[in-house]
Amino acid sequence: MDTSELTALLKPDGLRLLDELGPIVSTDDAARAVSRLRAAGHSPDLVSAVVGQARLRVRAAAKFGAFADRMLFTRAGLEQATRLSIAARHAGRFRAAGMTSVADLGCGIGGDALGMAGLGIRVHAVDADEVTAAIAAYNLAPFGESTMVAHARAEDVDLEGTDAVWLDPARRTAGHSETRQVASSEWSPSLEWVFDLLRRTPGGVKLGPGFDRTQIPDDVEAQWISADGSTIELVLWAGAVARDHVRRAALVVRGDEAWELTAPADSEDAAERELGAFVHEPDGAVIRARLIGEVARALEAGMLSPGIAYLTSDAPLTSPFVQSFRIREQLPADPKKLGQALRARGIGTLEIKKRGVDVDPATLRKKLALRGDDSATLLLTRVGSARLALLADRV
Repeated sequence: MDTSELTALLKPDGLRLLDELGPIVSTDDAARAVSRLRAAGHSPDLVSAVVGQARLRVRAAAKFGAFADRMLFTRAGLEQATRLSIAARHAGRFRAAGMTSVADLGCGIGGDALGMAGLGIRVHAVDADEVTAAIAAYNLAPFGESTMVAHARAEDVDLEGTDAVWLDPARRTAGHSETRQVASSEWSPSLEWVFDLLRRTPGGVKLGPGFDRTQIPDDVEAQWISADGSTIELVLWAGAVARDHVRRAALVVRGDEAWELTAPADSEDAAERELGAFVHEPDGAVIRARLIGEVARALEAGMLSPGIAYLTSDAPLTSPFVQSFRIREQLPADPKKLGQALRARGIGTLEIKKRGVDVDPATLRKKLALRGDDSATLLLTRVGSARLALLADRV
C-alpha cells in the first residue's frame, strides 16, 4: 500500500466502504469487486486500497481472529506480525516482571503492541516506515491515550520513563533464507545496537527461529516458540524480563493450551539405542532450543541415530513436546518393495515423515501407488548408512 491509497482509505467514506464490502476470498471475488466499485465511481486508489484490505483481513483471521475485521494491514506487515495469542504471552512476560510501560521499537502493524495494551501496559510504538506506522496507529486507536504511535527510527526514540523495550528488527536486504548467516550489521536496527540496548534496559527481541545461535549473547534467555506445529520465532529476553537460571526455553502452543520446557543451558543428547516400540519426533521448538535430551530422559527414550531428531523407547509414554508413533513394523526402504508391502497391507492413506534422508514425499507417494482402506504413518530415516522405513500409527 502506498501513501495515496492509505490517504483514500483512512477517510470516513473509505473505511465505511471497506466494512460494507465484506470478505474477499478469491481472485475472482477481487476482480468482481474492483469492477463493481469502479463502475460506482470510486477512485482507483480507493478501490485498490479497499479490495486489498478486504483480502488481507481474510488472511489475517488466522493470526488475529475476529479482531482482523476491524484492523488494517500491509502484506509484509501481516506476514511478519506476531499472532495475537503469542503477543498476549509476550505481554504477560512484561506484566509478570512488573513492567507498566514498554517501547515497541519496530512495531510493524502493531501485533505485539495490541497484546501489551490489552493487558493494560502503556505502549510507545514506533516504526521506520510511514505507512506502517499509520496503520499501527489505526489498529491501536481503540486503546486511546494508553498507546502512542510515531513514525521514527528505533535508534532515535527517547526511552526516558520507559520500563522496558520490545524490538522486532528487520533485515535490510530482503530474500535471505533461514539458513543463510546474516551479519549483525544487516539488520535495522543493527544487532549490535539491539544487544547493547538490552544490556542496559529490560526487554525482549523477536528473531526468526533459525537465527544463528553463535550470535546469541550469553546473558540472555533464549526462548523458541512453536504454534500449532510450526516453529515461528525466537525471543531473546534480557534484564528483569528474563527468568533466573533459564538460558534455553521451548514454548509449545497448540490452540489455547501451552507447555514450556526450560533449562540453564543446552541439554546433552540422550545416548543412542536400538529401535523400540515407539518413535518420538520432538517439537521444532525443542529441537531449536537443543533440549532433546531433556525430553528423551522424561520419556525413558534414547536417540535412534546421533544427529537425527528421532527418539525411540519401549515405554508407553508421550508428552506435549513430541509427536509419538507406535511402530507396527519395519519395511523395505526400496520404493518398489515398499509400495508392494504397503499395498499388501491395504494402506491407501499414508502420512510420510522424514529425517536424515533425501526423499521428496510427494514424488515417493506417486511411486508407491497406494491402494486400500487402511491408513498409517511412514517414518523414513537412517541409522548410520542404513535407511529405515518404519510403518507406524500416531499415539
